[in-house]
Amino acid sequence: MIPGDSSMSSIVQRIARQALVTFRPPRHAGEAAKSFQENHSKLKSLLTEVRAADLKLVPRRADGSCPAAGVPPRPYPGAPPPVTYMHICETDEFSMGVFLLKSGASIPLHDHPGMHGMLKVMYGKVRISCFDRLDRPAGDPQAAPPAQRGALRRCVLRSTGEYTEESGPCVLSPDRDNLHQIDAVDGPTAFLDILAPPYDPDDGRDCHYYKVLSEAEGKTTEEAPKEKEKEVWMMEITQPPDFWCGGEPYPGPEVSL
Repeated sequence: MIPGDSSMSSIVQRIARQALVTFRPPRHAGEAAKSFQENHSKLKSLLTEVRAADLKLVPRRADGSCPAAGVPPRPYPGAPPPVTYMHICETDEFSMGVFLLKSGASIPLHDHPGMHGMLKVMYGKVRISCFDRLDRPAGDPQAAPPAQRGALRRCVLRSTGEYTEESGPCVLSPDRDNLHQIDAVDGPTAFLDILAPPYDPDDGRDCHYYKVLSEAEGKTTEEAPKEKEKEVWMMEITQPPDFWCGGEPYPGPEVSL
């Protein structure tokens, strides 16, 4: 058990503590890989349990209102953002918050340089398309050559799947499913998001956006027995003009680390 943890702690507090343990630098290099996998599995299990009510989230209507809470749509000057973010906590090791997507909204295809991530749907449904770049330096899965905006990149579409509150977490790592696009399906949706370490442009972890141009010529990989992985060409682009993210208060239990 994590020191200071108890059955009285909120599940979001337990998730935050487990994330801190999972992603902090290892104290003993000899057991680093085994310890990380064990803690990563525990974190994934906790995320499987969490539900919207644990974060005091109320599913929203297509107009952005919360019918059960009697809350009207949040006012914004000008056009409201298609996506908003509720910040929960952040350390040097990880960040945690909730993304809320309006009906029909998308978080465009983007990357997570050198980062791990977990995404758990709280309500609604999302479609997630996961990709990886195929031009990483040999022997160094953590790194990729600096992308030049407008340059073509050979990538692979790993999977496309739909997730609901009953689904387990969607997981990404520095060398697997590191690029993804997230689309709201059949109405508004929200998901709890953990990134480790957090984005930090000053430390080489800026967010880059991409556009899929066409399917690449050549073979398709067949790691999954029932689903072929398609190679595609994509290009780094500027942030799409129809995507921006606003902020709103997090209504759930306080997290203390």
